[in-house]
Amino acid sequence: MTFVTVLGSTGSIGTNTLDVIRQNPLQFNVFALAAGRNVELLAHQIKEFLPEVVVVRDPELYPILVETLASIGVPQKSWPELTAGPAALVQIATASKTDVLVSAIVGVTGLEATYEAARKGKRIGLANKETLVSAGRLVMQAVRDHKAELLPIDSEHNGAHQCLRAGRRQEVVKLILTASGGPFRTTPKHLFAGITPAEALRHPTWKMGNRITIDSATLMNKGFEVIEACWLFDLEPGEVEVVVHPQSTVHAMVEYSDGSVLAQVSATDMRMPIQYALTWPDRLAAPVPRIAWTTPRHWDFEPPDFDRFPLLRVAYQAQESGDSATCTLNAADEVAVAAFLDGEIRFPEIAAVVEETLDKFPARPARSIGDILNIDEESRTLARRLVEERHWVSSRKAASQKAAPQTTPNQPTVKA
Repeated sequence: MTFVTVLGSTGSIGTNTLDVIRQNPLQFNVFALAAGRNVELLAHQIKEFLPEVVVVRDPELYPILVETLASIGVPQKSWPELTAGPAALVQIATASKTDVLVSAIVGVTGLEATYEAARKGKRIGLANKETLVSAGRLVMQAVRDHKAELLPIDSEHNGAHQCLRAGRRQEVVKLILTASGGPFRTTPKHLFAGITPAEALRHPTWKMGNRITIDSATLMNKGFEVIEACWLFDLEPGEVEVVVHPQSTVHAMVEYSDGSVLAQVSATDMRMPIQYALTWPDRLAAPVPRIAWTTPRHWDFEPPDFDRFPLLRVAYQAQESGDSATCTLNAADEVAVAAFLDGEIRFPEIAAVVEETLDKFPARPARSIGDILNIDEESRTLARRLVEERHWVSSRKAASQKAAPQTTPNQPTVKA
């Protein structure tokens, strides 16, 4: 029996992970769950999977969780140990009973727990982009030093992992990551300023959380994946290529030195890469849709537009710069995305805030997770200030326009 700990159990990856466990009750069991504020869903997960430990973000959620557990009929003798905070995440991630850690918390919240799990030599199913984007050098060094297993859950990196099993690293010419292109793949650039959060959240292929959906709309998410791929597979930025593939069926391709290109193809269902990470190197039957090869279909591939989606270019540049640049990139993007969703800045200003933050925050070496967390917070502080400045200017401009005298077209203003 393999015991699994899930960080971010109420999110998209977390719920899909629990479905994989549900489908394989003789193979997997849940040791611990960690979640944010979705207490009701967490309570139902506790009722079904009976974890030994549950971590919530804030202790103030305890009374709500206890009340919910009682209301859905979970006897108190079946309640798990309840705890909260970053230290508790580290404890469940490194517990001796944790065989596999699924790291799916959005943001840097799960970084330390994932890093410490690597230092304990755990198998890690990684769905948290910030871990490698912010601290790739430190995390991969821990994986190597302590012989941990890091299996990517993102569909693109998982596909690359499968393709790379066909040859040796020195035979690889390049890795090709596919991007759906997001909801604005064909939208003219001059219309970007009018894009609303609701429009940006309508992803054409995947159902995901708000931040990653906006990042997919700006192609920042693909930029993060380029950075992750460099760390996961020991590649230089120039060895990772991005192509837009709207059908999202080919997830990754690897070109070898003899000209062969291997592609990983599957339906758009995250349970397949999750199960691959849990069972590697074995494969089990998965409850995912199969591709009907007798049905006519076509696949499109096109280059990304770096002019309309500059954050993809910025991500390449940050990885090439090295040191803490990618940590600042991630922090600034998270702040800018939140500001866009709150109506403080327009869609094109997400990229503007990120670029300006990188320009004004010099990259520096990071020798510990503490260094990374400090750089992350300093970068966020700067990005928030830049957002506030832009919001103030736009507010003043709007107020000025509102106060300006209104005139009827083709009729001059009458002076007293």
